[in-house]
Amino acid sequence: MIIPAEAISAEALEGLIEEFVTRDGTDYGFEETSLAQRVAQIKRKLKSKEIVILFNEATEDVNLVLYEKLREK
Repeated sequence: MIIPAEAISAEALEGLIEEFVTRDGTDYGFEETSLAQRVAQIKRKLKSKEIVILFNEATEDVNLVLYEKLREK
């Protein structure tokens, strides 16, 4: 189920984004970017709906996913 970013408190959204951008295996290319830059980038992508918040009811996991990946399924 897709959860609108506006439906989540600012604090919870910030925590979700920070957890996402600091995960092992997250690749941001050759340039080092600060946590604030990565968080801002994800916020922009959420606002433009390029990335969505996905809640898995079976596992109760929340994840950030590229919208186009959902459309492929």
